[in-house]
Amino acid sequence: LYEFGRDDFPLPGMVATLADIVEQLENGRGCALIRGLDASRYDEETLKIIYWGLGLHWGEPVSQNARGQLIGHVRNQDRDYSSKNVRGYTTNARISPHCDPVDIVGLLCLQPARTGGQSSICSSSTIYHEIAQRRPDLLKVLCRRFHIDRKGEIPEGDDETYELAVFYPEEERVTCIYARDFIDAAQRHPHIPPLTAEQADALDLVDELASSDELRLDIDFLPGDIQFLHNHQILHARTSYQDWPEPERRRHLLRLWLSAADGRSLPADFEARYGTIEPGQPRGGIRVPGATLQAPLEP
Repeated sequence: LYEFGRDDFPLPGMVATLADIVEQLENGRGCALIRGLDASRYDEETLKIIYWGLGLHWGEPVSQNARGQLIGHVRNQDRDYSSKNVRGYTTNARISPHCDPVDIVGLLCLQPARTGGQSSICSSSTIYHEIAQRRPDLLKVLCRRFHIDRKGEIPEGDDETYELAVFYPEEERVTCIYARDFIDAAQRHPHIPPLTAEQADALDLVDELASSDELRLDIDFLPGDIQFLHNHQILHARTSYQDWPEPERRRHLLRLWLSAADGRSLPADFEARYGTIEPGQPRGGIRVPGATLQAPLEP
C-alpha cells in the first residue's frame, strides 16, 4: 500500500479544495472535516487506498506505533487504559485532551459507536492566551520542560523518557505539544522527580480549558467522515463509548499520521520526540528498532 505516491493518485477535481484544506490546517483554524465519502460502497482495502491517496496530498505517512503501522486502527481491543504501556486508542475509555507527535493526524470513520465516542477539539493557541490572562504564573511553568514517558516505544539509542515544554511561543504563533497521560506515566520511574504542586495546577488548567464548553467543539462522526487536525495548534480528545454487540458494527476508525510536505519550523526541543525537525523531511511518529512499515487490515 505504501509504495505508491501522490503523483499516482491525482485528484484534478479537488485541487482548489485540497489547497484550501492545507492552508486552513497549517495557517488557519488548524482543523478540517471532509464529509460525503460513501464508505458503504467500498471494502476496507479500497477505503484504505482512497484514504492513503488523500493523505498523500497533505504529507508523508509515518509509523504510529512500535509495530510500524502506517494506517492505525482506532478500535476497542478490550484493553485496560490504566495498565502500563496501553495506548488509549485500543480501548473504549475517555481520552483526555492531547496532541499526537506528528504534524497532522487524520481519522476516517468506518463505523461510529452505538453511543458516545465524540471527537472533541480545542485550539491550544487559545488555551495559551487564556492562561496568559488568567494565570500568567502558571503559563511560565508550562513553557518549561516536563519529563515525558515513551510508554515502551523507545527509538534506538534514546532513553525511556525525554523532556519537552507544553508551549513554545514565537512572535506570531504558539506551538504546542501535550499529552498529560505521558507526563503522568513518567512519574513511575524512580529517577524522575515528582510533579510540583505548581506543575500539577498548570496541567490541570490546560485540561480544564480544553474540556470547557466555552472553548471545546464536539464532533459526531458519520460513516465516511475524515477529520484532519494540525497537532501543533489543536488538542483533541474523545468521550468514552459503548459498542454495538455485533462485531462488524463495533466503532472503527482508521488513523493517519502525516509529516507535512511544507510544515512549520519546530523548536529544537522537538528533536527529542520527532527525530529530525527539518520541514519537508519525514518527522515525528514512532520509530523503534526492528519495526517493519505495514498497513494491516486488522488491528
